[in-house]
Amino acid sequence: MPIGVIESLDHEARGITRLEGKTIFVEGALPGEIVEYASFRRKPSYELAHLVNVISGSVSRIKPHCEYFGVCGGCAMQHLEPSAQVAAKQRVLEDSLWHIGRVRPEQILPPIQGAPWGYRHRARLGVRNVPKKGGALVGFHERRSSFIADMRSCAVLPPHVSDLLLPLRALVAALSIPDRLPQIEVAVGEQCTALVLRILEPLNARDEDLLRRFADRHGVVFYLQPKGPDTVYRFYPLPGPRLSYRLPEFALELEFRPTDFTQVNHAVNRVLVRRALRLLDPRPGERIADLFCGLGNFTLPIARSGASVVGVEGSQALVERGRESAVANGLADRVEFDVANLFECTPESLVALGRFDKMLIDPPREGAIEVVNAIGEDGPQRIVYVSCNPATLARDASVLVNDKGYAFKAAGVVNMFPHTGHVESLAVFEKACPQWIPSPAGPVT
Repeated sequence: MPIGVIESLDHEARGITRLEGKTIFVEGALPGEIVEYASFRRKPSYELAHLVNVISGSVSRIKPHCEYFGVCGGCAMQHLEPSAQVAAKQRVLEDSLWHIGRVRPEQILPPIQGAPWGYRHRARLGVRNVPKKGGALVGFHERRSSFIADMRSCAVLPPHVSDLLLPLRALVAALSIPDRLPQIEVAVGEQCTALVLRILEPLNARDEDLLRRFADRHGVVFYLQPKGPDTVYRFYPLPGPRLSYRLPEFALELEFRPTDFTQVNHAVNRVLVRRALRLLDPRPGERIADLFCGLGNFTLPIARSGASVVGVEGSQALVERGRESAVANGLADRVEFDVANLFECTPESLVALGRFDKMLIDPPREGAIEVVNAIGEDGPQRIVYVSCNPATLARDASVLVNDKGYAFKAAGVVNMFPHTGHVESLAVFEKACPQWIPSPAGPVT
C-alpha cells in the first residue's frame, strides 16, 4: 500500500501528496502527515484516494466533534483544529492568487471567523424513504454518494433545527407520499424558521393536518414547493412573522423568502459587511455600484453611510426584495436597483449605468470576468471584491492588476463555512492614490 507525505490541502480539504510525478488527493489526510492511502479513482495526471492509516500525525489533528463525520458529506475538516482550518484556507487563497493569477496582495487581512458550531442558518436536506432502516431518512448526503446519511443530529445546524431531524423523519414516514418528497430546505430567520417541502405529488387532507400539527408543536413555518423554485408558497401558518435577518450595526433588517439567496452564516455575514464597508469607505456624496447585489446585503449598508448606491442583480425577484427593504428601512431615496445579466456585461452596458466613485462586486462562483473586462479608464477609484471561489477571484484579480492598472492592496479569508473546504474571501483594489488606510491587525471575530 503506498505511503505519502502530505504537502498541503486542496480547495476541497483533501491532502495533497505526489507519487512519480502524479498528484494524489487523499481524503482525511492533513499537511505534514505521513500516511498510507488507497486510491479509488485513477486518472493520467492525478488520483483520488482515501486515508488508510496515519503513520505520523499532525499536531493539528483532533477528534471530530460529530459522530457522523466521515460518513456524512456535509463537513470535510472536523479532524483539523479550527484555527488550523482557517490557516489552510488562507494558504488556498494565496496559492490560487499566485498560481492562477500571478498576483499577490500588498497586505493580508486578518481572517473573519465566528462560532464553529450551530452556524448554518440555511441548509438543503435530502429525504429518502428507506424501509430497511426503519423509514424515512432526513439529512445531508453521504460522502461521495447519493444516499442520505443516517443522522439523528447535526452540530453545524442551529440546535433547534438539529432537534427537528428525528421528528421530521417521523413526519415524512407518516405522510401519504413518503417516496415523493425528496428534499426539505431550511431557512432560519430572526423571528421564525421555515421548512420548504419539495413535493412531487399533492398532499391529501390528512397530510395537511399532520403538517399543521407539526408546525404548531415545533414552532416552524411550512412552505410547499410543487415544482420549480418559483412555485414555493407559504402553507402554514399563513399569518405570523416573516423571514428576515438583521445588520444591527447599520440599523437594518432585510426580509427574504426561504428560497432567496442569503448568506448561510448570519454572524459571520455581519462581520463581513462591517469589514467590506470599512474597506470600501463609502462617503456622503459618492456614487457607488454594488454589482451582483442580491437583495441588498451590501447595498443598504452602503446607503446608510450617506452615499448614493446603484445595486445591479440578475434576479428580478431579488431586486424586488431589495426595493422593498430599501423602503422599509427608509433608504429608498439613496438606492436604485436595476435588473441586468452581469455575465453579459460589456463596456457599453457598464458605461450606461453612469460613473462610479467606488464599486463592490459580490459574484457567484463563476466570478465577474465580464465586469472586470468591461471597466474602462474612467473606472472606480476603489473596488472591493467579495469572492466565494479563490480560482475565479485570482483570474479576475489578474485582469484588474495587469490590464486595468489597479493595485492589489489587500486580501483575506472569510470562514463562512467552518469544517468545510469552502473558501470565501475579501479583496481590495485601488487606483494610484496617495492614501491607503490598512485594516487593523489582529483577529476579527
